[in-house]
Formats: sequence, C-alpha cells, structure tokens
Amino acid sequence: MFSIGDNVVYPMHGAGKVVGVEERMFANQPTKYLVLTMLLGGMKVHVPFLSVEKVGLRPVSDKKTVTKIAKVLKDRTGSNLRSITWNRRFAIYLDKMKSGDVLELAEVIRVLSVQDHDKKLSTGEKRLLTNAREILASEICIAKATSLDEAEVWIDKLLA
Repeated sequence: MFSIGDNVVYPMHGAGKVVGVEERMFANQPTKYLVLTMLLGGMKVHVPFLSVEKVGLRPVSDKKTVTKIAKVLKDRTGSNLRSITWNRRFAIYLDKMKSGDVLELAEVIRVLSVQDHDKKLSTGEKRLLTNAREILASEICIAKATSLDEAEVWIDKLLA
C-alpha cells in the first residue's frame, strides 16, 4: 500500500504524488481513497483503496528500471505490427499503455517514433504518441529528479 508522500504512476495519467487519504461515502458505504496530485496538469485523482491494483497504480521506476527504459528506447528492432491495420495497431498500443508496464510504454513510444520518422502517423497514432511521451516524461522527471523538459530531452536523445 502507498503512503502520503509516495511518488506513484497511474497508467494513462502519468506520475504523481500521494498527498492524502480521504474517506467518502460510496453506495452508502464509507470508502477510503488515496488522493493523488498528478504531475501533468496538477490534476487531483481519488483512487479507492480497493481499486489500487485494478487501476495499475505502482511506484515510480527505480534507477535499474530507468536503465531498462533507455535500452528499449534505443533499440531499433523493427515492429511486427506494420502489416496490421492502423486501427488495430492503435488498440494494441493503447492496451500496452493501459497495462501500466513502463517498458511496454517505452516500446510504444519507440515503435511510433520510428514509424513517424519512416512514414507519417495517422492523427490518432500521433495523439497516442504525444500522450505516451508525456506519461513517460512525467515518470522520468521524478525517477531522475529532473525537470519535465529535461526528461523530454532525455527521451529525444535516446530515440535519435
């Protein structure tokens, strides 16, 4: 379980900090919630204690995982998804992002970035790439104790 002050990642929202615990009534039952402040946009999110695992809330990556993320972003192995229609690829990428696995997220960024360089992405894939990059940058920002801009530069260098 997480405590106040812990840095966490909420898949599809990015990194944030646990800022409190609240009890609210839900379906006439008192329910405890973790209160998060997200790095991207400063949004406040309330996650029921009973749903923490279900939504994929996890700690921010450690240095060892950051090294693995760098390897995934640098890898230039081609994607085996190119022959699939763009909307099916989009669904696969979205599932990988929702999984909460940071290495899957990094793979989505790498594949879409390479594809964007080779041939332009569809509007949906372009939006997905932007969202994925923001989510990863927010986590890298906290994991490496750096600014969001510096985290984005770090990602760009690895993709270059």
